[in-house]
Amino acid sequence: MTDSIMSKAATMEIPINSNGDTGTLPEDDSLEQAAKLQWSLDEKVGSSRGNRDLQQVMVSGPNLNETSIVSGGYGGTAEGIIPTSSIKGPAVRYNAEFNKRIPVQALGSNMHHSSSSSSGMAEEATRGVAVEKIENMKKWGLNTYKCTKQMISERFGRGSRTVDLELEAQIEVLRDTKRKYENVLRLARALTNHFYNMVQTQHALGDTFADLSQKSPELRDEFGYNAETQKLLCKNGETLLGAVNFFVSSINTLVNKTMEDTLMTIKMYENARLEFDAYRSDLEELSLGPRDAVAMARIDAAQQTYQVQKDKYERLRSDVIIKLKFLEENKVKVMHKQLLLFHNAISAYFAGNQQQLEQTLKQFNIKLRPPGADKPSWLEEQ
Repeated sequence: MTDSIMSKAATMEIPINSNGDTGTLPEDDSLEQAAKLQWSLDEKVGSSRGNRDLQQVMVSGPNLNETSIVSGGYGGTAEGIIPTSSIKGPAVRYNAEFNKRIPVQALGSNMHHSSSSSSGMAEEATRGVAVEKIENMKKWGLNTYKCTKQMISERFGRGSRTVDLELEAQIEVLRDTKRKYENVLRLARALTNHFYNMVQTQHALGDTFADLSQKSPELRDEFGYNAETQKLLCKNGETLLGAVNFFVSSINTLVNKTMEDTLMTIKMYENARLEFDAYRSDLEELSLGPRDAVAMARIDAAQQTYQVQKDKYERLRSDVIIKLKFLEENKVKVMHKQLLLFHNAISAYFAGNQQQLEQTLKQFNIKLRPPGADKPSWLEEQ
């Protein structure tokens, strides 16, 4: 009986109008009775049969193209039923809470657009840096070419150069003075090394005399006198070494820092002078050429570059004049003090005047290191 009812229910047709509404069903009671009977049979069969039925339904269930999406939830009206077979175009993402549909392709397109825009900005930034580097390389190459051409022309006597006779003479005097002061520094360092070795020898000789004074009773007094003399000479020698080292340090600062800084500014000034003359010669050559529109544009550009180089040249020339003046004043001060120190220390040492030697060091605020402190500690080296 059950099979006949189910076969009858399965062969019935359910008409659906164009809006998705179901028509009048003449055999609704039979279908309802068949459904109730099927439900009771499923309850009796048990869980194992239910699992097999579930697998059968999953295998032979309805096609997804024939199902419907109910937007109104359970118990909603028939107007909320949308056949999936009628949906065409991009897939949609359904939001049950707000009853909205969000196109998935639209989200993907937005993400793709943002990523493409960021990559485009990165490419534009990289391209801008590359273009800037290329432009700088072009400017550097053009400037190097002009300066090399000007230098060769000056060497062979075909090009003219800007000359400041007074300033050039001062620069030459400074270079000659630096060479002579470097010679003084070299000799003072040699004197320091030799005198240090002599002091170390005197120290060792004094220790040897003191040891022999203890082991030779018949010559105790003689060895003792010589030991005391060598120790005194060693002490005075260490004092003189402190004065000479201070002299060497001051000369080294004057030569390798103060004079070198001025010479670096002079080198920058000479490079600016060469660039100035190179662009001046270029402007003169363009001025002697034709005067058409293209030539006038090039002349205007060369005039602007020439003015920039002229301002740079004059600024560095002024810097060199000021530094030479201050260097001369500083050199006189430093050398006056250091030469007086060197003279007083050497005279006091070889005269055997220990008191005057110590007074010389106090006069110039020179502090000696205690014995055994030849090597500076790691804290002093920092």
